[in-house]
Amino acid sequence: MGEKLCPKVILEGTRLTLKTEIAFTLNEHARVVGPRKYRYHSPLISAEWCAFTNYPWGRGLINFNPEEEELAMETYRTWVHLFELQRYYSWIVDRFHLSTVMYQWMAHHKRCDFGWLEERLLPLNFRLVFCTRSADSFRAARAERLKISGNPAQYDDLQLFMDEQDLLRELVAASRLPSLEVDVSDNSVAHAADTIADWLQASGGLYMNQ
Repeated sequence: MGEKLCPKVILEGTRLTLKTEIAFTLNEHARVVGPRKYRYHSPLISAEWCAFTNYPWGRGLINFNPEEEELAMETYRTWVHLFELQRYYSWIVDRFHLSTVMYQWMAHHKRCDFGWLEERLLPLNFRLVFCTRSADSFRAARAERLKISGNPAQYDDLQLFMDEQDLLRELVAASRLPSLEVDVSDNSVAHAADTIADWLQASGGLYMNQ
């Protein structure tokens, strides 16, 4: 029996950077989670879930109101405790704490401190993937997304996305987690997933050593 694959990947990036599509692809990628002869449940979670409000596109872990901060922090503590309890399994996370830091700074000028969170993620071998695209590719990406979006108004301000991307790049650089930047300007989800798989394999991100 070979080593057990249990990668832990956090995908960060602004909207239109194909994070969700890449997350689903990684969650079925033979070199990341192993070959599968049938589909089964595998954790794919997101801080973008609007779980704090009882209506669509409401608030959650990223865009919570100031009075909801403790609720958000308790939710983060719960997630990381679950990761620790199930350390020998794969976890693919579609946006997490850096998206929260970005949003709270831009919306409320509040700098959230997640040093404690990264301290607990490091021993679990979590890796950070920063999905980006070139400034001139956002417009075409928006046109494609508008064909299927149930909330098209969120894509009106492309400059906001580019500003978010600039801030996220700073946050990724300051993070203690091992990181990889993946440019999705070519819109190739398969290529991005293969690039991430190569990096995980080369950097020891596929297995737990303790």
